[in-house]
Amino acid sequence: MANLLRNSRLIFIILSTAASAYLSNAYALDSDNNTSQNAISIKDAWVRPSHPGQDVGAAYMTLTSMQDITLLRVESDVSDSIEIHSMSMQNGVMKMRMLDNLPLVAGKPYKLEPGGFHFMLFDLKKALAVGESVNFVLYFKAKNKAEFKQNIKALVRAETEHQH
Repeated sequence: MANLLRNSRLIFIILSTAASAYLSNAYALDSDNNTSQNAISIKDAWVRPSHPGQDVGAAYMTLTSMQDITLLRVESDVSDSIEIHSMSMQNGVMKMRMLDNLPLVAGKPYKLEPGGFHFMLFDLKKALAVGESVNFVLYFKAKNKAEFKQNIKALVRAETEHQH
């Protein structure tokens, strides 16, 4: 009986150690992912309303990262294709260009706003009306090669509603 009790304790200790090692490793992986996701602050997300038949839209927000990270791509439930764009004035002409990605420097807010960086929504599935919400998924990559995504909901509103 004493041997059986000792063997049961030994098996319990071995299983507990193995489970503890497994769970702590799983938590470390999960906490790294959560740390990455929580390192991105997204504020003032909004989408410009569109008219029936209009198949292009634009989205804006302010992104701030607590670490150097790169925005790789964006997806949405209202558009088949989204591009990251920048706009600038060159010789009195507004120029827009697509960016492959958007590197974010730790602590520096990146304002996506009319006339500057923004998301272009192509092939809109429907007209975007004021008061509706648009769901976005932003895909990031950290310097340590960890990739993660962050969900954001943006309100469709007129530009004048956004200005203070």
